Amino acid sequence: MDWEPHARQLADHVTRPESRWYRPLATTPRHLFVPRWWESSKDGWLVRVGVDSPEDWLNAAYADRTLVTRVGAVHADRAPAGAVAAEGMPTSSSTLPGLVVTMYRHAMIGDDSRVLVTTGSGYGTALLCRRLGGEDLVTSVDVDPYLVEVARGRLSQVGLHPEVGVCDITGELPGRYDRIVSTVSVRPVPVSWLAALRPGGRIVTTIAGTGLILTADRTADGGATGRIEPDPAGFMRARHGDDYDYPSDVVWETARDGEGEDVETCRYPLLNPTDSWGVMSMLTLSVPGIDYRYREEDGTRTVWLLHPDGSWARATTTEFLASPVVHQGGPRRLWRELQRIRNWLNRQGELPVYGARVTITPDGETTLSRGGWTVTL
Repeated sequence: MDWEPHARQLADHVTRPESRWYRPLATTPRHLFVPRWWESSKDGWLVRVGVDSPEDWLNAAYADRTLVTRVGAVHADRAPAGAVAAEGMPTSSSTLPGLVVTMYRHAMIGDDSRVLVTTGSGYGTALLCRRLGGEDLVTSVDVDPYLVEVARGRLSQVGLHPEVGVCDITGELPGRYDRIVSTVSVRPVPVSWLAALRPGGRIVTTIAGTGLILTADRTADGGATGRIEPDPAGFMRARHGDDYDYPSDVVWETARDGEGEDVETCRYPLLNPTDSWGVMSMLTLSVPGIDYRYREEDGTRTVWLLHPDGSWARATTTEFLASPVVHQGGPRRLWRELQRIRNWLNRQGELPVYGARVTITPDGETTLSRGGWTVTL
């Protein structure tokens, strides 16, 4: 299979020839790490098999896009061939290469940096091994034994042999590192990362439920300081078993069509928070654990906010700029929390999350602050 021109085209798209990341992108066969993947369709998740359509395989693998490799507890490798639909949410993927490189750039990786990364498909691990000129400085971990086994084999297939192991990244880590780069999101930063980070070392991760990249450098007291970077990014949250829990599913039964305890008309046009990185991030920082759902049908658009504590909101409109009717129930008024953030944005012209200072105490307490705004995770 003539994949090299596709890899070079991807490298041209993601970076420049003088970048240290150009050669890793141009010489790593991404398609070997994603031989099968899930694609979303109106009928659900459908498995795609690369060898069944080599041209589609190359086009998908060498596009700057995320390829979902696991839905619920089912890995695409283990799904029957053909038009197979799967229910559930993505639980593992091959992250779009441009975002992988962005995370590595924020890590400021030196030629002799010892780096811990998350495994996933193994493609990001391969890029890092190529960048460092070998694998002795790279450790790659994942909570899923199957992912680790398969990634190890595929890395070996391209001549790379980093340390790859099964590990819950939020728990004790298997060594000491100059950089920890997590492409799964966490909240808060695990205290075990501070223990595993060498003096002056750097953490790069995302905060669960937000679009925020957090970078922090270890300080002499065993804590860390840093900031929220200006680039938005979203990753699946750290998983501790075969699948995620979905506690808001119970709330959904009431929120889907039920009459709210409060019914009001919103002053702003309908917004799906997942379409606005900053708004969603601010809301999640204020009220962690919100599940967002959206539906557009026969000209009617509806947004749901669901929370495991029983709080819910449903906003519906039939006109694009019309004020939606909002139903709310449970102990908190989630849509009013959203409106408070939109009011802030309208008054200030920006939200304080991007560029916020990050302070992590030695016992893991993580605080974001900017101006008069502060939040502790």
